[in-house]
Amino acid sequence: MQKYFGTDGIRGLVGEAPITPEFFLKLGWAVGRVLAKNKVGGAPAMVIIGKDTRISGYMFEAALESGLIAAGVDVGLVGPMPTPAIAYLTRTFQAAAGIVISASHNPYTDNGIKLFGSQGTKLGDEVELAIEAELEKPMQTAQKLGKARRLEDAEGRYIEFCKGSVPWGFNLEGLNIALDCANGATYSVAPKVFRELGANVTSIGIAPDGLNINLDCGSTKMKALQRHVLETHADLGVAFDGDGDRVMFVDDQGEVLDGDQLLYLIATYKSQHNDDFKGVVGTLMSNFGFEVALKKLDIPFIRANVGDRYVIEEMNKNDWTLGGESSGHIVCRCATTTGDGIIAALQALLAVKSSDKPLGILKQGMQKMPQVMINVPCTDKAALNTNDSVKAALAHAELELGDAGRVLLRPSGTEPVVRVMVEGKDQQQVQTVAEQLAAAVEEARL
Repeated sequence: MQKYFGTDGIRGLVGEAPITPEFFLKLGWAVGRVLAKNKVGGAPAMVIIGKDTRISGYMFEAALESGLIAAGVDVGLVGPMPTPAIAYLTRTFQAAAGIVISASHNPYTDNGIKLFGSQGTKLGDEVELAIEAELEKPMQTAQKLGKARRLEDAEGRYIEFCKGSVPWGFNLEGLNIALDCANGATYSVAPKVFRELGANVTSIGIAPDGLNINLDCGSTKMKALQRHVLETHADLGVAFDGDGDRVMFVDDQGEVLDGDQLLYLIATYKSQHNDDFKGVVGTLMSNFGFEVALKKLDIPFIRANVGDRYVIEEMNKNDWTLGGESSGHIVCRCATTTGDGIIAALQALLAVKSSDKPLGILKQGMQKMPQVMINVPCTDKAALNTNDSVKAALAHAELELGDAGRVLLRPSGTEPVVRVMVEGKDQQQVQTVAEQLAAAVEEARL
């Protein structure tokens, strides 16, 4: 079992272990050691480092760079870039790995890392365990040090890659699109992608100062974009999170479309235009209304555990090309290897443009069921399944909902909380059951 790596890398409060410069220095060295052992040929391995716009990113970038160089590994620096851009750039530069310094949708006070292998996919458990094993060893400087260089054309490469993810000749001419880049990693590239495809673009969240990433903006705080869409009379709005791997939409009436609804739009289009489209992978948190809507279209649907690595595992297992989460983390494997907010947005816009209907009309094909999620602080998540009072409360909730709803207790993989999710046909009943179950979890003092 990993000591440091969670379901999506390493994340935490800056200044508290392991999110310290000392740890990142050692981590860079440990990653470099593992890569050096697996390197074939004489040239040094290269690792690409990108980051979001948090002020602490400068500190951790320098620490990682030093550790990798000390291990004899070359470093390619790209500065602030979306997480999925690092996955792409790792492949196109034929690097041994890519590292993203980011805490995704968390506030600026947090930071962390995500790692990609040479094929632009998240590292497997065996590689993470090998890195953790190296972390336990004393640092030794390699006889031949690595070198660092800045990859000046990285942004342009990624912009062209995003534009190339849609069919030749596709454009966004005639669409007025409002963007919210969360003062994060997409602040520079996203407006350029949509403008170069012909859209009329207005943007908010494009003035990062190191402290305002995800601050009352982005895909987790949608009110700013909702107001902006209504004020500018945009046809729709697109919001990204701090590191650009999640996306949400807003229609022209200011109503939010989450990841499930965007997946529905993309799946509907692909089922009509792609003969090789086979099905969709969701998660345990995917809205039941999404499953019902896909069933009406005879589109197979599978639920995976929460987390993009589990979604991708199911996609690979079934040889499917579309999957994602209600949070807006969407994987379009026909275009890229990981969740990419910009590419997912373009795939959804492909569905919108081809239908010649407003987004607000298209979304009506899927009716979401009321769903309530409450995060309950929890320090002993392992005790969740064995606590008698919690088990009794869970059984009572399931009995009350019967066949008309779902209940899920899920420990977060990135935060010290338990997510209590209740879903059903009646909003008031769902809210009441969720509050009762959350209170039971809180009273158990796990």
